[in-house]
Amino acid sequence: MSENPYKAPVSGLEAAATNTAGTLVDARTVDAGRGWEWIVEGFALFKKQPGMWILVLVVLLVCSIVISLVPVVGTLINMVIVQIFMGGLMLGCRALDGDGTLELSHLFAGFNQKTSDLVVLGVLALIGWIIAFVPALLIVGGGALMTMMHGGQLAELGALSMTFVLSLLLALALAVPVYMAIWFAPALIMFHDVKPLDAMKSSFFACLKNIVPFLLYGIILMVLCVVASIPFGLGFLVLGPVIVGSIYAGYRDIFTAT
Repeated sequence: MSENPYKAPVSGLEAAATNTAGTLVDARTVDAGRGWEWIVEGFALFKKQPGMWILVLVVLLVCSIVISLVPVVGTLINMVIVQIFMGGLMLGCRALDGDGTLELSHLFAGFNQKTSDLVVLGVLALIGWIIAFVPALLIVGGGALMTMMHGGQLAELGALSMTFVLSLLLALALAVPVYMAIWFAPALIMFHDVKPLDAMKSSFFACLKNIVPFLLYGIILMVLCVVASIPFGLGFLVLGPVIVGSIYAGYRDIFTAT
């Protein structure tokens, strides 16, 4: 039967509410090439409404800048509520994946749905970032103190530079598990009501099981980030939404029944 021509149009939020999220399954292992396909699928979602995606990203950046102006705690607040924004953007991706549309209201949907769980996720992520970066800061601080005690001699300055590089590598190494734990967590919370800690565990082990496609995915994204940064960073107006869409594509690929 043909579609009813008098049917009212479906908005993005309505589609997100009515479109089933699919059956949640144990994280599956996918082929290495899927790492590239996630980016392709993310770009396909961007192409459906590029103007709205860019508007959403700009509004998100403005909100982040305004919040960061809050003395002392602004940065910490940003690190928590980014998970709330991501939860809403996952709903937007699902709407585009179905018959709906992306709307600016999707960006703030996490403040109306699963808010407490997303806040808890943000707090847990913040704790993870602190654990990842505090050791590096302590190493750099200790190196700077030793340099001051030795009068800032050239040899000590060289040692401080080496210490900084090593601490940066340490921070990056410790940050990887944090990224793995939060990568799919907002989608699992929004679509399947998984509790924050369980969502982080599932996300971490899903990434671990798919380390090969994620390595390919990460390498491609690093190259794309370099390219996006060349024209005054304007390329991130496209790459940012593509990354969000690729996270949704990866979640759908790994966690939902086909």
